[in-house]
Amino acid sequence: MLPSPLAIDVRRGAIASLGTVLSDRRIATEGRIAVAVGPGQGAQIAADLDLPNCEVFKVEEGTVDAATELGQKLRSGAYEAVAGIGGGKIIDVTKFAATMAGIPMVAVATNLAHDGIASPVSSLEHEGGKPSIGVTMPLAIVIDVDYVRAAPPHLVRSGIGDVVSNISAIEDWELAGKVNDEPIDSMAVTFARVAAEAVLHRPDSIDSEGFIKILAEGLVLSGMAMVVAGSSRPASGACHEILHAITQLYPGTSNHGELAGLGALYASYLRVKHLDWPQARMDEIRNCLIRHDLPIVPSDVGLDEASFARAVAHAPGTRPGRFTILEHLNLSEDEIGRSVADYVEAVGR
Repeated sequence: MLPSPLAIDVRRGAIASLGTVLSDRRIATEGRIAVAVGPGQGAQIAADLDLPNCEVFKVEEGTVDAATELGQKLRSGAYEAVAGIGGGKIIDVTKFAATMAGIPMVAVATNLAHDGIASPVSSLEHEGGKPSIGVTMPLAIVIDVDYVRAAPPHLVRSGIGDVVSNISAIEDWELAGKVNDEPIDSMAVTFARVAAEAVLHRPDSIDSEGFIKILAEGLVLSGMAMVVAGSSRPASGACHEILHAITQLYPGTSNHGELAGLGALYASYLRVKHLDWPQARMDEIRNCLIRHDLPIVPSDVGLDEASFARAVAHAPGTRPGRFTILEHLNLSEDEIGRSVADYVEAVGR
């Protein structure tokens, strides 16, 4: 049976449905609900909710320690369900904690920064970096368009970069299938591709309510693609190897979705140059990123070409065992340096 959330509510005023969702007896029979919030809009949302048997836990950091602490509290308090209200950090912490406690989780997203809203992984910080940890996907998802539009615009644009990067990730997965006979789940590919193409070809901007809804649904569909695949494969290839390398080597550089879009465009350039991938497809990605004021060259995120080349060389080590265009070409450091210079010249604004 296809794994899917119990409910997905994406609209203006959707937050008003949270009480109804949490009181659903398929989620909580006795009404013992916990709510995890961060320092942003989540705290105000929790204060406005009318949930009589609800306890609110404040989460300050997106770390493994914070998630483990919350998981212990949920388990010891015998809660039936937990809602994570906030951005990607809070949702990732809550997904991990809910999985640890063995209870269902409802994701209430206040921004659309990346596809972690519905994905079966949590990216949590610890002393060894920021790995992706397997968790159970949310049972229900609530996305209030009003709160999303109130969030900083760069967080919405970030989600565009993340979902559009699916196009590159799918190409990497299919390459692994051709070269290494890696199994490919066609349903997962369809989900991930539909999510990306729906955003890629829309002419409107993040100022449009219609665009926000399509982006929200695309990010959820991208997360579901990962659930179907049993891994992050349909949404994470060379694009995410590069973003994780940048995050490890140059902490604080840009954000997840912006780096995913940049990584996807560079990986697409490599396909055009070395695998005869259609130039028009790379142009579609480039034009979409430019249309939404997203990075397309290293300098857009504060990196010089040498630093970006170093990240590309480091990228395969961030996902051992994953086969992408980077592993397939296996370029030397000098070759990577030249390719980055050529890429900047080819796609620069």
